[in-house]
Amino acid sequence: MRKHAFLRRFCLSLSCMFALVFMTLASNSLPAQAHTSTSASTINPVFDQAASEFQVPAVLLKAECDMEGHLSNHGGSPSIDQGYGCMHLVKNKQADTLDQAANLLHISTDQLKTNIATNILGGAAVLRAEALQLSGNQTLPASLADWYGAVAAYSHASTQSVAHMYADQVYTLLNSGFSAVAETGETVTVAPQHVTPNKATAGALKAATTLPQGCVNDGKTDYPGAIDCILNPSIYDCNLVSSTAPCTYDGANRPTDLPISFVTIHDIEGTALDALNVFQNPNSFVSVHYIVDSDGTVYQVVHEKDIAFHAGNFWYNQRSVGIEHAGFDATGFLWYNATEYLASAKLVAYLLKKYHIPLDHDHVVSHGTIPAPTLATSPNHVDPGPYWLWDYYFGLIHKQGVPYAPGTDAHDSHIITLHPSTDQHPFGGNGTETPANFNFFYLYNGPSTKSGLIPSAASGTDITDETNNVEPYMSYFYIAKVKDLAGTGDTMYEIWFGENDQTSAPSPQNEFENAHLAWLAVPRGTATDGGADLVTVNLSGASTAKIYGRPVSNDIYVIGDTLNGAVFTSRISVVESGTNTQWYQINYNHRQAWVPASEATIVHASVPE
Repeated sequence: MRKHAFLRRFCLSLSCMFALVFMTLASNSLPAQAHTSTSASTINPVFDQAASEFQVPAVLLKAECDMEGHLSNHGGSPSIDQGYGCMHLVKNKQADTLDQAANLLHISTDQLKTNIATNILGGAAVLRAEALQLSGNQTLPASLADWYGAVAAYSHASTQSVAHMYADQVYTLLNSGFSAVAETGETVTVAPQHVTPNKATAGALKAATTLPQGCVNDGKTDYPGAIDCILNPSIYDCNLVSSTAPCTYDGANRPTDLPISFVTIHDIEGTALDALNVFQNPNSFVSVHYIVDSDGTVYQVVHEKDIAFHAGNFWYNQRSVGIEHAGFDATGFLWYNATEYLASAKLVAYLLKKYHIPLDHDHVVSHGTIPAPTLATSPNHVDPGPYWLWDYYFGLIHKQGVPYAPGTDAHDSHIITLHPSTDQHPFGGNGTETPANFNFFYLYNGPSTKSGLIPSAASGTDITDETNNVEPYMSYFYIAKVKDLAGTGDTMYEIWFGENDQTSAPSPQNEFENAHLAWLAVPRGTATDGGADLVTVNLSGASTAKIYGRPVSNDIYVIGDTLNGAVFTSRISVVESGTNTQWYQINYNHRQAWVPASEATIVHASVPE
């Protein structure tokens, strides 16, 4: 297992879903003939066909297909819940809407998996069945508003609160309307519906009764609606157990004794159950505050006031709340689904409001942007990886009533913030989630994408490697910019970047990074101006400055260096605990790093009125 993937890391699928009893419809309720695979060359007529056959509103089917699958069938590959297609028809231990749809349409499950048009018809058939099952008199909803209960049931959520959250998001999408490009290449449009959902139609909904071992739904969590899996302090708290006993977190009284300044986003490399199995083992020596399952269920493992061991850097552990997400970083486009994003966004919005944390990527960090504290522990982890849609995710958090962090009027300061085109559609990259949603930006030796990538610590086959690229929503200072001399249309920005150019040195010195000027390739329309302050390395009597993995005055935490005069962006400054030493956080490479204020000059950009 890769060092930077250690304990991130689990596999296969658990989905806490509704145990629904599938209804066999009367022969006059659905067409009796078998459906052949409908042409997938165009799907707009399919929504109308499904609406006519199953009496499910076409706009509702479009919204479901967009939210669940981003108007794509993902090439027939299953989600982490073993769900297929843009309507996410599932087949797992808790529910089997895939076989249900096949039986209702009298077709094979393979047709539902591989053909988006047939998948839409299957989803319509299941939605109709859900609605009839909830109805007391076997009638379908009379209006779009009355379909709310069927949509909540269709979520297959483990708790009623998550089912309502899912349905609320579908109706939010209906009310806002959307226009998105499907995998077929056509544009699918829904005009704003201005509908108030009838939430009483979900009154008969029942949640699953089976929860993971060690978890209860008792309302005794910090985050309302989370499932209580909070670890017993007498077994897991390092401050309470014997000094020779294993433990997984430090009891504390945050934010009174330590500030909570960050939220750290992780992926599990597996399922929520896999994560719980690790965190409920005191010999694992790791923990996290929250786990978000792929069906939107949130589990709390450690109280927010306590210090969980999750970030690979204890300074960040002391000051952050960690959130694990079901999925895999190398194939995140298959696993990070709309429900998971939404549930996570609501949780993060709650945390940002509660602890007054700004909404930006310097404070809502990925595990992959946290530096290793020392060379001996480098490199740190890389999750949630190149497919996490940061613009989309921050947009969802913003919609929960959290303002974006103040911008800066820094147009003359040569600062860019990265926003990939694969993340511009409000419910996925350009309407679909595919391997093209890969959103790391790479650096080159010269102002041409033919000049060769800067040195990498990986073999070149690991797409999660972070040593020669940066991720979205991060800011960098550029010295110069030119059009790519290779003719791609990209703009090449010359930036200071900590490179892994010591790979031939003995370990751990081979992890030492030297800041050099490198050229960042940015496709057209994916960079905006401004976004941070500037930190200029300003030494007296020395040519290089030390770069630290923690803002702590001890050379054990030196992880790299940079030349005098190098310029980086920064949004955070801190005073070292127990001292008067001030530090600036900088975007040093793919990750954050720290430089003492005594070796740098900061230029504060003005905030527009």
